[in-house]
Amino acid sequence: MNTAEKPPDSVDFIRAIVAADLENNKYGGRVETRFPPEPNGYLHIGHAKAICIDFRIAQENGGVCHLRMDDTNPTKENMEYVEAIKKDINWLGFDWGEHFYYASDYFEQMYGYAEALIRRGKAYVCDLTPEEWLEYRGTLTGPGKNPPGRDRSVEENLDLFRRMRSGEFEDGAKVLRARIDMASPNIHMRDPALYRIRRFHHYRLGDGWCIYPMYDFAHCLEDSIENITHSFCSLEFEIHRPLYDWVLDALELENHPQQIEFARLNLNYTVMSKRRLLELVREKLVSGWDDPRMPTISGMRRRGYTARAIREFCEIIGVTKFNSLTDVALLEHCVRADLNKIAPRYLAVMNPIKVVIENFPADRVELLDAVNNPEDPAAGCRKVPFSRELYLDRDDFMEDPPKKFFRLSPGGEVRLRYGYFITCQTVIKDENGAIVELRCTYDPETRGGSAPDGRKVKGTIHWVSRQHAVKAEIRLYDRLFLVENPGADGTDFRNQLNPDSLAVTEAYLEPELAKAAAGTCVQFERQGYFCVDPDSRDGKLVFNRTVTLRDSWAKENRK
Repeated sequence: MNTAEKPPDSVDFIRAIVAADLENNKYGGRVETRFPPEPNGYLHIGHAKAICIDFRIAQENGGVCHLRMDDTNPTKENMEYVEAIKKDINWLGFDWGEHFYYASDYFEQMYGYAEALIRRGKAYVCDLTPEEWLEYRGTLTGPGKNPPGRDRSVEENLDLFRRMRSGEFEDGAKVLRARIDMASPNIHMRDPALYRIRRFHHYRLGDGWCIYPMYDFAHCLEDSIENITHSFCSLEFEIHRPLYDWVLDALELENHPQQIEFARLNLNYTVMSKRRLLELVREKLVSGWDDPRMPTISGMRRRGYTARAIREFCEIIGVTKFNSLTDVALLEHCVRADLNKIAPRYLAVMNPIKVVIENFPADRVELLDAVNNPEDPAAGCRKVPFSRELYLDRDDFMEDPPKKFFRLSPGGEVRLRYGYFITCQTVIKDENGAIVELRCTYDPETRGGSAPDGRKVKGTIHWVSRQHAVKAEIRLYDRLFLVENPGADGTDFRNQLNPDSLAVTEAYLEPELAKAAAGTCVQFERQGYFCVDPDSRDGKLVFNRTVTLRDSWAKENRK
């Protein structure tokens, strides 16, 4: 798939490094990257940034990008997540071709590398419990001390490590550690763990292993085995880079990729931790990983965000070395700008009031021409039925309007979108004084929205034919959290959820929308952009609001 709509406006620091490496023929002119998700949850918008970096830089330089499931922790991984990850990356517009891999395919090879480190005197089996290790490791300001058994012979360590693999010891009883420097100022270089005992069924390999490699040990080896040239990762791994290099150097591996860190994406009014997102799902605080309020790619897809808008957003925010909080309004702007170009327009009434056109024949239906998308001339037109009884939006009528109210009022005239001029003659109320119906007349000479006598009206409002309207459930989504940075002040992030992040209402739509398929994105004129939800079935029509026509939320909520 080709997703390179346009080259970056400027060369960021990662692209500059890659360009220099190509110029110096560092990797024989190759650019081979990888995206290595852990299959322990669904991908979110932060992963989308990493995906765009990994795949697009490879594309721009005639290289390839691998997709690798980094499945070294069987307690949290399953095939559902694997398939969801593949689906999301494909939907974003990227393809790994034949380069799809699992870290678990390299377990035997990584075990061999671990034994090689033991033989070189660079790894040993440690007997300390996790609690004891904290005492020996030292602190950020003070050095650690050598643990007991650090100076065992190679033979003893090989024997213990093989017995670890055979299942002789209990979980947590022993750990294989790198022998580096217990006084290192980088606490991650103080004899870090390479393997731990963990009896747990692996979703691919079953019960064949009871020891599993640690991420920092496995990741650099996976990159080297796959002949990766540039290993891009988020900034929190910068302090782990010395260990990445140490493992490859200690083993004297021929292919030594370069790890390069960039700032991860953080969005306000949401959380970007898979652990926290999983808590929201498990505690049923959202409807699932694809809840349209979630920052997951599947949730955004269900809400109606387009892949092109997400890629454009990732390009706009750029690649830097500085952590920051990005305004979700920028993402919504990209979605709004993309949908404005491609989404067909339809009439929909969210808060209906009945209108009777008294001088329009009761048995007559007219088909009016409506423009599908004024931004896309090729989109053409459709026919919209017009009849004696209509629905208007209740907000478009005021009995006692203020100045500059250009919609409908008693004695006032407005233009119906694609239709006629109408004038309100009578207001009908129920026994409680609530307005239940408007009686109007229309000018038959104004079909199409213009008057032959040249008179002008300032208001144009939307409507649907009551006889032909289809009812739909409308889900109005708002920010998932009430605060910009949930949990940052030490408060339980769950206590900062927005109780009004979902409102459900009904609407009446023009009949053309009755056959809209799940995933179809449209604009309800004057209302916003909406997407047909997969819950639509058996005659039930459900729409999710994707985004409003403008960023009115910011104005109302950030005073």
